Amino acid sequence: MNGAILLLIVSACFLVGYLVYAKWLANKLGVDPSKKTPAITKEDGCDYVPAHPTVLFGHHFAAIAGAGPIVGPVLAAEFGWASVTLWIVLGCIFIGAAHDMIALFLSVRHEGESIGTVIGAILGKPGKIMFLLFSWSALVLVVAEFNRQIAGTFVADPAIATASLLFIAEAVLFGFCVYRWKMSVLVASLIFVPVMFAFVWVGNAFPLDLVKMLGLTKETTSLVWTLALLGYCFFASTCPVQYLLQPRDYLNAYLLYAMMALGFLGVFVAHPTLHIDAFAGFSAVGRAGTSDLLFPFLFVTVACGACSGFHALVASGTSSKQISNERSIRPIAYGGMLLEGVLAIIALIGVAGTYMSQQEYVAAIQGMEPVQMFAATVAGFCVKIGIPQRMAESFMLLSVAAFLMTSVDAGTRLARFSWQELVPKKTVAHNMYVGTFIVCALAAGLLLGNPQAAKQLWTLFASANQLLASLTLLTATIWLVRNRKPGWITAIPMVFMFGVSSWALSAILVSAVRSGEIIRLVASGFLLALAVALVAITVVKRGKAEA
Repeated sequence: MNGAILLLIVSACFLVGYLVYAKWLANKLGVDPSKKTPAITKEDGCDYVPAHPTVLFGHHFAAIAGAGPIVGPVLAAEFGWASVTLWIVLGCIFIGAAHDMIALFLSVRHEGESIGTVIGAILGKPGKIMFLLFSWSALVLVVAEFNRQIAGTFVADPAIATASLLFIAEAVLFGFCVYRWKMSVLVASLIFVPVMFAFVWVGNAFPLDLVKMLGLTKETTSLVWTLALLGYCFFASTCPVQYLLQPRDYLNAYLLYAMMALGFLGVFVAHPTLHIDAFAGFSAVGRAGTSDLLFPFLFVTVACGACSGFHALVASGTSSKQISNERSIRPIAYGGMLLEGVLAIIALIGVAGTYMSQQEYVAAIQGMEPVQMFAATVAGFCVKIGIPQRMAESFMLLSVAAFLMTSVDAGTRLARFSWQELVPKKTVAHNMYVGTFIVCALAAGLLLGNPQAAKQLWTLFASANQLLASLTLLTATIWLVRNRKPGWITAIPMVFMFGVSSWALSAILVSAVRSGEIIRLVASGFLLALAVALVAITVVKRGKAEA
């Protein structure tokens, strides 16, 4: 199979999905451009701030993307490129993008409140508490896992550390220029976007190599970066959105657009043949060196590229508080998820078109981090269009690191929201700084308590992430039925996602019991128990309603 042809086919499928299915879905939901959104009615200058649709799309896309659509397909390639492609295409159109769009819509219609609060309105306080506990726990895993990947990238390539820090400073300055000094978005973009791309060269010229500068070991350097990044999460998650979150994510979007454009062009110029297996079997060997079952692990490994519960938390946690008109729900939520699916396909084509056999791919994934594999393979395509390998690879890594940082600080903010909804108001625990500190401290504990166990957080995070998506779809199903709308839209995907994610978490739980891994044992058991309890509450509540 030719990679360029595969990319064209997938892109065409996504376009049809957006023009047909997404439009039909918006009509069924009752999207109304004449209704005022919470960003207008509840504007507070901190969390509820109306954003230009272009700026908000940048934030939303950057926040949901992270490394998910890259890491997932690279790891899942163990099952074969055709298996991964089918899940990305069908998952995106009928499950993931619909899930994101409905989550954003429900939050907007519930005054910009989180999905947890929406569940509370539907299922009562017990259901709300269970969901908030689950989402809060899942977000701690997000913060921990993505921080681990960023720190690893900074250690492996210090040039990316320099470029990333400069980019954060630039984003703050952009926010002040636009919101404090009233510079137009267009003028600011013309100034700041080219500077942002120049950071790739600056980073390579002045790499922030702590190993050489301070004489530290790589392990100590990783520790330093982990703590520094958690400190950044604390700061970024408590400051007003217009001075860091919005401008950084807006600028981030240009990075991602450029990265995807280069990936597109590179694929079409290189037109690589996909050498790895199309279907590697229902059981395949991957990064861990053990045999993994296609069911359920394909469907949890590729999360953000096909369906992701984290997206509902972003949609209802930050995006719903900034959207200025309901007409933007479809392009921001559904369109953002489809674009993420395109990135996932590019990542898949990168590894499938670079490694000459399934065995060569397996050997590579066992020795490299997925992010580094993505950067190296896609950069290899870019060489065909005249871009030096090193510059292309640095740009890819900077883009991924930028989106990882977006995900961790957005995840920290969302975890803080969940925490504040769980604890009583007018208490010390409800203070946003206290809530944020608890999230960062727990993430630090996961990463530093057992570094070897921390390397296995992805599968646990991905399984919890998909189970979170099924719970959001469960909420949407109840809302649709109560409002005399077709509940099957979300009911069918909900049953499927709950099945594969609970299966995966159960497998992780059994594996943790056998190996004595306390972190995975406690986390998987706790998350699985919360999900089962929430479903039980739903069944009881529904039974009483029908009685």
